[in-house]
Amino acid sequence: MSTTQISEEESQTIVSSPKSIILRISRSNPQTGTAKSFMEFKVPYEKWTTVLDAILEVKKHFDHSVGVRYSCRQATCGSCGMIINGKPRLACFTKIVELNSDVVTVEPMNNFPVIRDLAVNFDRMFSTHKKLKPYIVRDDSEITSKTKEFLQTPEEVEKYIQFSSCIKCGLCNSACPTMATDSSFIGPQALAQAYRYIADSRDKGKNERLKIIDEPHGIWRCHFAGSCSMVCPKGVDPAMGIQLLRGYLLGFRR
Repeated sequence: MSTTQISEEESQTIVSSPKSIILRISRSNPQTGTAKSFMEFKVPYEKWTTVLDAILEVKKHFDHSVGVRYSCRQATCGSCGMIINGKPRLACFTKIVELNSDVVTVEPMNNFPVIRDLAVNFDRMFSTHKKLKPYIVRDDSEITSKTKEFLQTPEEVEKYIQFSSCIKCGLCNSACPTMATDSSFIGPQALAQAYRYIADSRDKGKNERLKIIDEPHGIWRCHFAGSCSMVCPKGVDPAMGIQLLRGYLLGFRR
C-alpha cells in the first residue's frame, strides 16, 4: 500500500482558510442620546458574500444588538440601503469583493433621520411620494363595469417604463446634495415618480402633480448634480426625469 506525500504548501492550498475583512459598523441611538461611534469586527467572506451577509454574521456571532433593516436579500424591496465605504448602496446587492478593500465601513444613509445604527426613518419620503399621487388618475365616469384595458403603444410605454423600476430604497435622496441643505426639498425619488405618471398616456393627473412640484422647495431647487442617477441600483435616471418634468412646466412638452 503506497502513501502519497503532500507538501506543506500543497496542504495550505487544499485546506485554505477563508479571507476576512474588518467590518466597521456605525453605532448610534438618538432616542437614548448615544452618540455616533464605530465598532470593528473581523468577518470571513467568500466571493459571493454580500455586505448584508457580513452584517448578519456580526449579528449572529458577535453582537445581536446591531440595528439594520433588510428583507428580500435580492435588491427588490429596497430595505437595506446604507452608506458603504462612502457611497449609498444596497447592502444585499454589494459584494465584499467588489469593494476591493480590507476594511468595509457601513453607516446610515444621509439626509434621513437615524432610528438606530444603520436603520433610518422613511416616513417623510413615503409621505412625499404619496402626496404626488403615485397612481393612474382617471375620471370616475370613465371607469365602469364594462371598462377594458387602456391599451398603449410600445412608444408610449417607453416614455415611462424605466421609472417604474423604482423600489423606494432612498439611495437617490441620500446622495442628493440639495436634500443635504434643504430639509423641505421634495427630493429626486418623488420627482422621478411624478414624471413616471405624468408621462403615462393613460394618466390625467398631470396638472395636479405639476402644481405640487412647482413651488419653492419643489423641482426648481434641483441643481442637476446627477448624483441621484449614479447610485440607483435599478438603473432609474431621476436626474433625466426631473429635466423632462421641467419641460412640461416650461411648455416644451404636452
